[in-house]
Amino acid sequence: MFMNKTFLAALFLPLILIPTAFSSDSPNIIVIYTDDQGFGDAGCLNEKAKFKTPNLDRLASEGIAFTNAHSSDTVCTPSRYGLLTGRYSWRTSLKSGVYTAERPCLIADGRVTLASLLRDRGYDTAMVGKWHLGMDFPGTSHKNRDWTQPVLDMPLDKGFDYFYGIPASLNYGILAWFEGRYAKVPPTLFTNKKPNQRHVDYRIMPPYEKTPEETKKIVGRPGMEVAPDFVDNICLTRFTDKAIEWISGKKDSEKPFFVYLPYTSPHYPVCPLPEFHGQGECGGYGEFVIETDYHVGRILKFLEQAGIDDDTMIIFSSDNGPENSWKQRIPDFSHDSRGGFTGGKRDIYEGGHRVPFFVRWPKGIKNPGRRWDGLVGQVDVLATVAEITGAKLADSAGEDSQSFASVLYSENPEHERLPLINHGAKGRLSLTDGNWKLIAPHGKLKWELYDLSKDIKEENNVYAANPDLAEKLTQKLTDIVRQGRTTAGAPQPNDTGYWKDLTWMTEEEYSR
Repeated sequence: MFMNKTFLAALFLPLILIPTAFSSDSPNIIVIYTDDQGFGDAGCLNEKAKFKTPNLDRLASEGIAFTNAHSSDTVCTPSRYGLLTGRYSWRTSLKSGVYTAERPCLIADGRVTLASLLRDRGYDTAMVGKWHLGMDFPGTSHKNRDWTQPVLDMPLDKGFDYFYGIPASLNYGILAWFEGRYAKVPPTLFTNKKPNQRHVDYRIMPPYEKTPEETKKIVGRPGMEVAPDFVDNICLTRFTDKAIEWISGKKDSEKPFFVYLPYTSPHYPVCPLPEFHGQGECGGYGEFVIETDYHVGRILKFLEQAGIDDDTMIIFSSDNGPENSWKQRIPDFSHDSRGGFTGGKRDIYEGGHRVPFFVRWPKGIKNPGRRWDGLVGQVDVLATVAEITGAKLADSAGEDSQSFASVLYSENPEHERLPLINHGAKGRLSLTDGNWKLIAPHGKLKWELYDLSKDIKEENNVYAANPDLAEKLTQKLTDIVRQGRTTAGAPQPNDTGYWKDLTWMTEEEYSR
């Protein structure tokens, strides 16, 4: 038996049976997704980091560190859509920003996801953590909720057999520990952002109020719905506990498993447990990343104890670059969460979307400990997993996903990424083709072109000096947008018609 230990004595987790190794030709797969973690927030990618990340470093040293890997967007919701569907989120109705907790799910019914793909390949599938892609809650507001009714249009409707987690970021409300379609303890109280003694942001913690109006009187903002037992700083512990518990419950299954584990850190609120206070040399933020790394280590330790480490593939990444507090960490702690790139969360520049990306799979990766500097995107995970498990994607699935499985299987792969598009929070698009990055005009902003092999900080705009190349890259960007796909296959429709961010083409050109 395996006893799961946590830092919180108040959280009791019963004895867990260790599952035996699964009999399957396909690996178990765990995708760990952090929130607002910059490229420079992993020790193996930033030798000047002011905190240590031994477990992330282990993923890299025992797997592959992808040093030119990109989230498909620079904020939360669209990046998660891209990761799970292999399709750019700007092809949907979401052209900028993020979702609230409560709205129709961005992933349409019938859309292939990592979970539905693997479920159809015989996997048990689970999601534990932060969703932030929209849910349909019972009632339209706190005034008419009926929490005895199920939540709809949520992870269980998108390919997952099991769900435990929270609906969205902690500043969007409806905060409760949901398991399946129900809140374990309904969110019947109210709260809002409170001062954080360890960072520049806020906390979500008791005491909570009975009405939104009472909350506004106390903290100056209307109350958002919260469960009496919800506390922000136990998210990481709860999510790791539940992921381990769910995997352990598969001890008698001969099926492989897939776990999507999106953590809430180091996104605001930065709220490391007291046991991590004082660790590292980067204040509360560094402590929070250290705690995140600790929980990754718990997963690794469990897999070893369970005897399933060898054939479990872990994919680790972040949804976008670091939140704006990165700017203050440079003078305060000499720590650059961006890893030396320009920009951060929300920005179209490299710091906004070049993120940590590690793949560890002891049984499957050839010559582990490698670094891969070639271009890859998080949208590529779907096609990669499909190739590894022998699945075939239809033309209407994973339209922007290109498998990088050859990088795992070969020391010297011949893998060249098709042009990769990134998307800023306000709707600006860029296209990276090899070493060249073209940034489209947006509002009053003009075309930009950078040679990343010489100008990784994007300081020297060479658009005017390279008209032929700029025209060629513009046509590639236009084709990918209009055809509804990046990869080979039948053209697919975007979910909307022409939109205002496509300033370099007319509505007529878009519709041809």
